Amino acid sequence: MSKILIIAEHLDGKLNSSTARCVTCAGQIGADSIDVLVLAADPAGIAAEAAKIDGVSNVLAVARAENAHALAAVCAPQIAAAAKNGYTHVLAPSTTFGKDVLPRAAALLGVAQVSDISAVEGAHTFKRPIYAGNAIVTVEAPAGQILVGTVRTASYAAAAEGANAAPVQALSLDVALPSHTRFVELAQGKSDRPDLQSASRVVSGGRALGSSDAFKVIYALADKLGAAVGASRAAVDAGYVPSDLQVGQTGKIIAPELYVAIGISGAIQHLTGIKDAGTIVAINKDAEAPIFEIADYGLVGDLFKIVPELEQAL
Repeated sequence: MSKILIIAEHLDGKLNSSTARCVTCAGQIGADSIDVLVLAADPAGIAAEAAKIDGVSNVLAVARAENAHALAAVCAPQIAAAAKNGYTHVLAPSTTFGKDVLPRAAALLGVAQVSDISAVEGAHTFKRPIYAGNAIVTVEAPAGQILVGTVRTASYAAAAEGANAAPVQALSLDVALPSHTRFVELAQGKSDRPDLQSASRVVSGGRALGSSDAFKVIYALADKLGAAVGASRAAVDAGYVPSDLQVGQTGKIIAPELYVAIGISGAIQHLTGIKDAGTIVAINKDAEAPIFEIADYGLVGDLFKIVPELEQAL
């Protein structure tokens, strides 16, 4: 019998779509019960959102002032305590949040973590990418202990809203929380464009743009498409755009319906971050660029000529 606990990711009172993607993964494991744990100072609104996800059995809401901000040192003891209530699996998204908090919870539970689950082979057998996505390895975890794992959310579609809301239960955890870690501030980029990790369309630029000023053509096309803006690591390292726009192994792993790569050669680290995209369009003057090997559509030519023409046509 599999009983799965999913750790909800949220910010500013809103549930992140990565939680619904974890529910899809949990459903493939064949769970008898899928519960969502919400840790917040005021979890009511977030819990109500989680309750609407199709496949969720129960939502467990923990209201503590210490949970006003998602600090790994504070969340992990609560996750470990909740997991001991008969759960066989504990899952969280393989995002900055999940990568920060779940290893701590695994350590408190005395188990090893399975990271970046991209496919389910069995209740304790999974596939995950290694070597920057160049290979996929099958991992089997011991069946006699709690399985703690992060889910590669780009590999799963978000579970839809169900017809009926799952029950929300207030959960009280008798656990002492550490005080050595405190929240100072959250520096967060503001943009009118869609969020890069959840956008259905993304337009990315690479080093071939040549300058931050030239990135205007990327922003203009993205605005025409209602898309988020991304960039290769080379463009970020060159200072053309801020690091929060970086797509790839050391940036954001995304799976939009449409990904447009402009002036991006296609290093393996970048391709790792976009391999789950629905349709990939590449524009590059080098016909031998690796990006064309995975692109569904390719345009060989000068991006400064092609992109304005494409924008005009749109």
